[in-house]
Amino acid sequence: MPELPEVETVMRGLSPHMTGEKLVKIEQNRENLRFPFPKDFVKRLTGVKVEYLSRRAKYVLVHLSSKEVLIMHLGMSGKFTVAGNANGDVSLGENNVNPKHDHIVFHLSNGDVIRYNDPRRFGYMDLVEEAKLQSHKSFADLGPEPLGNEFSEVILAEKAVIKDKSGKIKQAKKTPIKSYLLDQNVVAGLGNIYVLEALYKVKINPRQPVSILATKSGKPTKKATELTKAIRQVLEDAIKAGGSTLKDYAKADGSLGYFQHSFQVYGREGEPCLAKNCKGTIERMVQSGRSSFFCPNCQK
Repeated sequence: MPELPEVETVMRGLSPHMTGEKLVKIEQNRENLRFPFPKDFVKRLTGVKVEYLSRRAKYVLVHLSSKEVLIMHLGMSGKFTVAGNANGDVSLGENNVNPKHDHIVFHLSNGDVIRYNDPRRFGYMDLVEEAKLQSHKSFADLGPEPLGNEFSEVILAEKAVIKDKSGKIKQAKKTPIKSYLLDQNVVAGLGNIYVLEALYKVKINPRQPVSILATKSGKPTKKATELTKAIRQVLEDAIKAGGSTLKDYAKADGSLGYFQHSFQVYGREGEPCLAKNCKGTIERMVQSGRSSFFCPNCQK
């Protein structure tokens, strides 16, 4: 599934084609994706101007002149292709996209045509009033953005402990730190790849209990501070590289995102650890049904 850097890359790629343009025609080729499309979906979009695009967690948000927001989630296999005039043709995902899976087609006032293609139909789209966006079911319980000002070591430490009704700390959580960071209520948008890369940077084993992030008084530990910085750095580096799992939407030549060539642990089972002076070998284990890659020598 695309993670935060890939979705950010998609949003940045769509933005120059959509911002300031009207949606002059919408083709809806089926009644549903993962969920049914909202009532009067085509009617509510047709003739509306796109004000700007943004991203929240793993969602692309299209802010409209109608004071509604188009929410788009790529699911497992969703991708966009653009037949463009001003900015050239752009593709995301495999080059050989089967048009029978073009479920939504946006025709823009600048002549661009944007197709949403999703073979597995696990993505979805919704429309919500701008004023009600934060209370929408997809966002109401989300944690802070890891690249935003609200995300900090203090947040990681506070959510790593259990408090009573009076606010007094009862105990530290025993949740494995990887599972903790994948919890979207703790921090929004983090996925398996970038959590593992960040944990490797600060030499934390994915099985370590999340209690290592908080002192007995609930304040952030040194590891919490280091991990916060590592998460930001890994995500920023991945965005600059165009992501890992998707093609670089910002380029018209369909070239790949390159961050997968910078992986330190992910997908490197049996290969030597890249840390200086480390003679360890990257291992793989399964946590909650998902692969975790780590160096048993560095990450204890």
